[in-house]
Amino acid sequence: MSEPPGLLTRQAGRTESLKPVADEIRAADRFLLTTHENPDGDALGSLLALHHILGLLGKDSVMFLAAKEFPLPVEYRFLPLEEVFHEAPADLVDRLVVFLDCGNIDRMPVDWLQRDDARTINVDHHHDNTRFGDVDLVDTDASSTAEIVYGLAKELGVELTPEIAGALYVGLVTDTGRFSYQNTHADSHRMAAELIEAGVDVNDTYRRLYEHVPIEKLRLVARALEKVEQVDGGLAISSITAEDYRATGASEVLTEGIIDHLRGLEGSSVAALVRDKEDGPAARKVSLRSVDGQVDVSKIAREKGGGGHERAAGFSTDLEYPELVEFLSGEVKAQL
Repeated sequence: MSEPPGLLTRQAGRTESLKPVADEIRAADRFLLTTHENPDGDALGSLLALHHILGLLGKDSVMFLAAKEFPLPVEYRFLPLEEVFHEAPADLVDRLVVFLDCGNIDRMPVDWLQRDDARTINVDHHHDNTRFGDVDLVDTDASSTAEIVYGLAKELGVELTPEIAGALYVGLVTDTGRFSYQNTHADSHRMAAELIEAGVDVNDTYRRLYEHVPIEKLRLVARALEKVEQVDGGLAISSITAEDYRATGASEVLTEGIIDHLRGLEGSSVAALVRDKEDGPAARKVSLRSVDGQVDVSKIAREKGGGGHERAAGFSTDLEYPELVEFLSGEVKAQL
């Protein structure tokens, strides 16, 4: 079956064809699918969609996410991920491992997934992907990893079921910012149209993703907005501290999407949200968004061991908030 319009005709950033990965999938019988830690909508939607695709092909597929990832952010709890493994399956050595939406293998810090004898496929759209797979499918011009999985379904001759379409739509709509980010292109809308025709309920999906907000999150948003400041005209920044969690009754899992409120501050080129982490090796997580495309925030994130896209990236750190403000404002000014 021919590949969908756009996936091969868009040349900028297109580095690998769908066919080698499709051939690997056809040849293997057992799979383990995973994605990066702190998974977002694209990661989870791509994971679930490929799991269903493999099932329709008669393959044995299991999904893996560490137990610490649960409960998921409120926005994604409607996704049917009850079958996800939290430990290595007994027959791990017999399974082809597929990483989805994972720019660097270290973003899934699980030793048994990084062993040298594992055969891995790397499916992603991050421009700074390290090509860590035995077979890499990295389309940096794709709007989302979900778009690449959609292309794989076409290449494999799999018809879109409502379950596959729904999962892919979650990945597409979240990673394009509801079709508002610069990575949105005509193919994004063509894909959305086909997913809707396959059974996606757009209104229901939108409400589940964006309108099921607990009051604790609204209180957390309010505290973050109260503290927002504009530094040197280019950086809009705010923070969420452990005290904010305690005062609102919220948890770190409710911070998803708060940074998008900062992107609208007039005159800003970069939005940054610094939040205290409730567990893990680093004290804080920094999320970055490039508002107008003048600043490549992935370069800033890589300076501190993180990564991401040119317009959306992040890193973990032990730096205190004043130090982070100084570092980030300096990096933004240097690029502007």
